Amino acid sequence: MTLADLGVSLCGIHLPNPLILASGILGTEAKLMARVARAGAGAVTAKSCSLLPRRGHPNPTVLAWEHGLINAVGLANPGVEAEVKELRQARALLQPLGTALIASIFADTVEHFAQVAALVIEAGPDLLEVNISCPNVHDEFGTPFAADRGAAAEVTAAVKEAAAGRVPVLIKLSPNVSDIAAIARAVEAAEADGISAINTVTGMVIDLHARRPILANRSGGLSGPAIHPLAVRCVYDIYEAVRLPIVGIGGVSSGRDAIEMIMAGATAVGIGSAVYEEGPEVFGRILREMADLMAELGYERVEQMRGVAHW
Repeated sequence: MTLADLGVSLCGIHLPNPLILASGILGTEAKLMARVARAGAGAVTAKSCSLLPRRGHPNPTVLAWEHGLINAVGLANPGVEAEVKELRQARALLQPLGTALIASIFADTVEHFAQVAALVIEAGPDLLEVNISCPNVHDEFGTPFAADRGAAAEVTAAVKEAAAGRVPVLIKLSPNVSDIAAIARAVEAAEADGISAINTVTGMVIDLHARRPILANRSGGLSGPAIHPLAVRCVYDIYEAVRLPIVGIGGVSSGRDAIEMIMAGATAVGIGSAVYEEGPEVFGRILREMADLMAELGYERVEQMRGVAHW
């Protein structure tokens, strides 16, 4: 078994392997994304950007605890104009490496989702991830777009129209809902090209001595090993509900975790908190572990494992 056996196709885009840098971990700096690519990532996702610059929440915004991370950064970013410049530089660095570039966007209205999508596409990303599920961003009624089937479908349709077939669109879903499969079906009906799942789980950590939540925002998004079984279940449910390719995200820190996601139905696997903990070198380690496990289990290609837990 060699690492070359791990190639996959995501929404028609070839990835040299199924491991993807998840959004929001290492920012948007082009040289940093290239470093991740050289470390072994099959694709890299830039930090989510909005139409206008956003300062985010005051510190403290990130806490490493026993079972992962909890954060409330608040989607701080320099805005789409600055993002497009960085994405163009990243694309130039990634293309010779054969690594795909995924842009990520968010907004506060359906119209702004469409506007920022149209601008980001000009940078030439291979795929576009639409973050409708961050716990820190809501519509005008205070509800995340991913929590309502109608709102999720409306955003999907608007972004697809703005994309005009120039780039595949992945919709990033939230686990903080009663029926993630229903949301998946809604975005499929609105012609999404794929789904990313899951975003973080809303949580809180309290400082016993200060007698108050540690994060300045009080609650934040929980990620890392603690949410992995939940993420696997969500991917499993989505795979049963729709025919779209899935990027499985949530607590992946080993080859076993990655293969578990694929067996649940994922086409590719996002890695986030493990990069924060170990650095970009985590991609090479997980790829080696995947190759060894595939040989042990008798698989020659990633596609042979996809969805086998449903058989």
